[in-house]
Amino acid sequence: MSPTQNGIGRRSFLRYSGAGLLALAAAPAMAGCASTGTDATTLRLGAMFPVSGTNALLGEESWRGVQIATDLRNAAGGISGKAIEMVFADVPDVNTATSEARRLVFNKNVKLGVGTYSSSLALAATEVFARTGNAYVELGAVSEAVTDRGYDKVFRFNPTAADMTALHMDFIENYLAGAIGKPLSDLRVVMLHEDSSYGQSIVSLAREAAKGIGLRHFAAEPYSAKSTDLSSTVLRLKSEKPDIVLGVSYAADAVLLGRQIRDNNVKLGAFVGTGGGHSLASFQKALGGAADGVFDVDFTQIHVNRDFTPGIDQFVQEYRKRWNAEPASGHSLSNFTGAQMLFDILESTGGNDDPEVFAQAARAFHRETGTTAAGWGYELDEHNQNQLGSMYVMQWSGEKLETVYPPEAAVRAPELITPFGL
Repeated sequence: MSPTQNGIGRRSFLRYSGAGLLALAAAPAMAGCASTGTDATTLRLGAMFPVSGTNALLGEESWRGVQIATDLRNAAGGISGKAIEMVFADVPDVNTATSEARRLVFNKNVKLGVGTYSSSLALAATEVFARTGNAYVELGAVSEAVTDRGYDKVFRFNPTAADMTALHMDFIENYLAGAIGKPLSDLRVVMLHEDSSYGQSIVSLAREAAKGIGLRHFAAEPYSAKSTDLSSTVLRLKSEKPDIVLGVSYAADAVLLGRQIRDNNVKLGAFVGTGGGHSLASFQKALGGAADGVFDVDFTQIHVNRDFTPGIDQFVQEYRKRWNAEPASGHSLSNFTGAQMLFDILESTGGNDDPEVFAQAARAFHRETGTTAAGWGYELDEHNQNQLGSMYVMQWSGEKLETVYPPEAAVRAPELITPFGL
C-alpha cells in the first residue's frame, strides 16, 4: 500500500518521515552525483525498503520502525557526536533492489546498508554490498539463505523462518496437544500454504520440524494466493478432518480462507498462522469475531509483557504521534529494535562505519534476551545470524493480537477457542 493509499499524502509522508527521507526526494536529481558518504559530522547509512509496489504495506511498516529509531537517536545526540542520515532507496522489486544497492555503494559511497523486509529483495541487496566488500544488516527478511551464503559482512538481527516453524512445533508439543487431548502421534496437522517460494520454504522447514517432535500425520495443502475462490481447497481441508491447521498466507488470501472456512462450517481444533496476513489488523477487521481464537507465530506485537520488552512504550507513543494509528504489524517494532542494536554497535566503533571495523564490532556485541523493545537479545552465530531474536505466539481476541506464548513474553495464557466460528 502506498503512502497515499494509507491516508497520508506524499508530501505529508515525506514530512513525517524525518530527515532520512530527504534522500528519497532528492534521489532522481542526485542519481548521477557522487557523495562523500560518512564524514566527520554525519554517519550516512543506506536504507532499502519497498514503499511502493506489492510489498509496500509491510515495507513501509518496516521503514517506519527504522525512522523512529533514527530520530530518537539523533535527538539524543547521534552516534559519537555524528548525526545519522538514512540515505533511502525504494526497492519494489528485485531488479530495483540490485540497481539501488549499486547506486548507494557507487554513487553515494555508502559502506553499510540496512533493510529490507522481503527475502527476495534482501538477497539481491546483500549480494551487491557483499561483493563490493561492504556490510549489510538485514532487519526483517526470514529466508535462511540470507545468512547461509557465507558472506562475512552480511548480518541478520531478526529471527528466521526456521525459528517460526520451531515455535510452531514447540507450541503444538507443549500446549496444543494437551489442550486438544491427543498424543502427538495421533494429532492430524495440515499446513495450508500459498504456493510461492514463501509458502514452499516454510513447508519444507515445517516437515523436518514435525518429524523432530514425532508428528506422524503431517500434510501440506497448497493453493494460489491469487485465487479469488478457495472453496475447493477448504472442502479438501474439511475432508481431512485436521486437529490443527498451520496457515501460511498473505493478506487477501488469509481473509478469504477464513471466510470460506467459516462459511463451509469447517470445525478445527486450532488454527495457527505464520506471520503474513494473520498478523495484520486488516485480518481481524475483515473477519470480526470469526478471528477470535486464531493463533499466530510472528515477530513481537505490541500486546506483550512490558517487563520483557523495555522501551516498547516509547516506541508505541512515537508511532502514534507520527501516524495517528496503532502499528499495522510487528514489523515496525522489530525494525525499531534492530536499528537500535545497530546504532549501539556503531557507538562502540566511535561512529566508524568501515566494513571491517563494523564486522568485528558486530561479532563482539551482546545483549541478553528481555532487554530490548522486542524482547530480543543479541548473539551472532558463525553465519552472522542473531541467535537470540525470538518469535512469539499471539492470539486474536477482539481487536487485539495478544502474546500468549512463551510465558515470559505472554500477557495471558492461550485459550483453545474454535476458530472461524459463525
